[in-house]
Amino acid sequence: MASRPETTINPDEARHFGALAEDWWNPRGSSAMLHRLNPVRLRYIREAIDSHWGGDGRAMRPLAGKRALDVGCGAGLLCEPLARLGAEVVGIDAAPENIAAARAHSEKQGLRIDYRATGIEALGMAGQFDLVTSMEVIEHVTDPALFVRGLAEALAPGGLMILSTPNRTPQSRLMMIELGEGLGFIPRGTHDWSRFLKPEELTALLADNDLQAFDIKGIGFDPKRSFVLNDTLNLNYILSARKIIPAAD
Repeated sequence: MASRPETTINPDEARHFGALAEDWWNPRGSSAMLHRLNPVRLRYIREAIDSHWGGDGRAMRPLAGKRALDVGCGAGLLCEPLARLGAEVVGIDAAPENIAAARAHSEKQGLRIDYRATGIEALGMAGQFDLVTSMEVIEHVTDPALFVRGLAEALAPGGLMILSTPNRTPQSRLMMIELGEGLGFIPRGTHDWSRFLKPEELTALLADNDLQAFDIKGIGFDPKRSFVLNDTLNLNYILSARKIIPAAD
């Protein structure tokens, strides 16, 4: 009997998020927090790609001619803006329901996005992506080290990786689980606080795969302005990473 392929997909997590698929694009539905979080992510991503490739912040399509991969794409909240920025986008997710919702929505928007129901380990597109993103996904996988290895393998030489995830702190337990899930702002069962990664844990996983993390920003919550980028990492954080260039002999 053939050995089972390595995978980081947690079937329980895939079912949980797949059950939310039909409501994913409703800004007042079960994914309302993601809709409020997405503009902050996009602001960071836009600044990161302009900095990495020396782009003009006024350009409408700074990713033209580049390939982007969004891992754990859900129903496409990030894939669609990346496509509008000019990228050739592949979005993958463990839940087929999410992929179906993503395809249906992108078709209505007139966007060509290659959506696939698969895990990063089974994608088979090593070194083909200039930009690799994964937003609030690594805390849901079975093996973060294997997951990061898959992300690193997909990244092209000279490429840029952007990841975000909650920090494992008392503040994140309070805000995201006790209040967020407890009061119904986030669907119950979305998070397991013990699986959150501290920044030093994630940067170590990146370093193990010859990736250097840099430009780490906190994502905080301001009651007056919703989610904001700041220098405090105790709730959620987003970072950029690039391939480590070996020193010349």
